[in-house]
Amino acid sequence: MSDDTLIREVDDELRRDRLRKLWRQAGPWIIGGAVLVVLVVAGYEGWTWWQKTQSSKSSDQFYAATQIAEGTDLEAAKKALDDVIAQTSGGYPMLAQFREAALLYQQGKTDEAVAAYDALSTSISNTHLRELALVLAANLLIDKGDVAAVQQRVEGSLTPGSPMRNAAREVMGLTQYKAHKLDDALASFQAILDDPLSTQDLRSRIQIYVLQLQAEGARAPLSAPADVSSSAPVDASSSASAMVDASTELDVTPPVVDTTTPSSAPQVSAASSEASAEASSAPAPSSSAP
Repeated sequence: MSDDTLIREVDDELRRDRLRKLWRQAGPWIIGGAVLVVLVVAGYEGWTWWQKTQSSKSSDQFYAATQIAEGTDLEAAKKALDDVIAQTSGGYPMLAQFREAALLYQQGKTDEAVAAYDALSTSISNTHLRELALVLAANLLIDKGDVAAVQQRVEGSLTPGSPMRNAAREVMGLTQYKAHKLDDALASFQAILDDPLSTQDLRSRIQIYVLQLQAEGARAPLSAPADVSSSAPVDASSSASAMVDASTELDVTPPVVDTTTPSSAPQVSAASSEASAEASSAPAPSSSAP
């Protein structure tokens, strides 16, 4: 046996000894790490399966509760919604709270429904859902004509960047109309018409409100003082009253336009009346040549 062969065999034996020693030291950790990875993956898959199962159960339970709420047994519907709030997970308890507040209003308990929406708005972290709860609460206060209470709830939604801004403006305008603040109501509705993101359906409904308000004498704020020396234009309410009967009160849910011809002639502004009076008092020109 040559010296090179002997040296090579010794090196191989030493290498095998080092590998056996390394495995005795690190082998248990490697096996433990592999087992841990398997357990983590299995746990994640099990958690995902459990969440999907719970979500499916919550969905079914919420759907069953809403079906009961569509019926006439309101007490059974309230109990079913309470069970959804207490037993389900995810976003279904919050949805059940919204539905339960609407159910209170359906039972004629307006004050309790408003309180439920207010309480819901304080428990929601999502800004848009909080605004939705406040706008729904304000919507129930329209018939009371309490402008201050409504403004307190929708003021944060009236900003140009809020997705609830036009809903808040409509609720605010209808409340102002109920409080007989016609000019303020007209300004609120005009803000919706000036919004380029307003939908066509919303614009059509708001235009009905605007026509009715103009027929009842509401005036939009002037951007500049009128020139009294120039000829006075006809009041905008005259054209509106030609389409809507001024004696018809605006129905806030929503109104129906009276398309029949009004019995009374359209009213004109005081400036145009004075101009007509001056014209009638002026001497008529002579029919013969001088």
